[in-house]
Amino acid sequence: MSVEKEKVNLLIEALPYIKALSGKTIVVKYGGHAMESPEIKKAVILDLILLKYVGMNPVVVHGGGPEISSFLKMLEIESQYHKGLRVTDRKTMEIVQMVLVGKVNQEIVKMINHHGGKAIGLSGIDGNTIVARKKLVEGVDLGFVGQVEKVNTEPVLSLVNSSYIPVLSPIGVGFDGESYNINADEVAGEVAAALKAEKLIVLTDVEGIFLDPQKPETLITALQGTKAKRMIENGVISSGMIPKVEACIKALEGGVNRTHIIDGRQPHSMLLEIFTDAGIGTMVVN
Repeated sequence: MSVEKEKVNLLIEALPYIKALSGKTIVVKYGGHAMESPEIKKAVILDLILLKYVGMNPVVVHGGGPEISSFLKMLEIESQYHKGLRVTDRKTMEIVQMVLVGKVNQEIVKMINHHGGKAIGLSGIDGNTIVARKKLVEGVDLGFVGQVEKVNTEPVLSLVNSSYIPVLSPIGVGFDGESYNINADEVAGEVAAALKAEKLIVLTDVEGIFLDPQKPETLITALQGTKAKRMIENGVISSGMIPKVEACIKALEGGVNRTHIIDGRQPHSMLLEIFTDAGIGTMVVN
């Protein structure tokens, strides 16, 4: 088959997906290696712009852990963790907010605008988009680490309805007026649920969920949310995959139709998941 005919066939294959998803909201959690590689970063940005141009409404929630760690190291501030969460005192919180809101968020916005899209950055503090409360882990106070109490969708929907791509930093504001650092996966799941999004797509650094991470052939292509919960309880899903799967479960419980955990290291993985029959990664569904 000629290259030209292959391209035409791909467009034909994508057509029913474009039709079904036109006007629908897709929340994308953007993090991991996809934020570090210039080539992959550009591919993600172009994917988001394409989704907007074909009639979908992408909403981006981004992370930035490696950037924060790098900045803290440069300032000779030691990072401490408890159960995988960064212990965040007031000084560290100032750095976290500066890096996520002032640097990472603005870089994503700038790239989208540079490549022909329209994006506006938000933190969860803007318009009280994310109201948070202090997160205690097994009774341990981690400082200014929070969890989502409520999502106010009005600022996000205002941007969506004005044809912008909202880019959201996972910083929330507490009832006490303090800023809180929140896990970006958790924020993405809560935002998707609050928006009643059609899809939640989580970009990560692995191909998806495996029955055995040491055996690539055990990749699970589709997984029910109830079974995913059992796999967390049984330790089959562990470590950094837990908040991603929990975000999917939260989104499904909130009315999101489908959620996807896909390999953000693969160029244009979003388009492959959304617009092809085979798809990639793991789809978590009700």
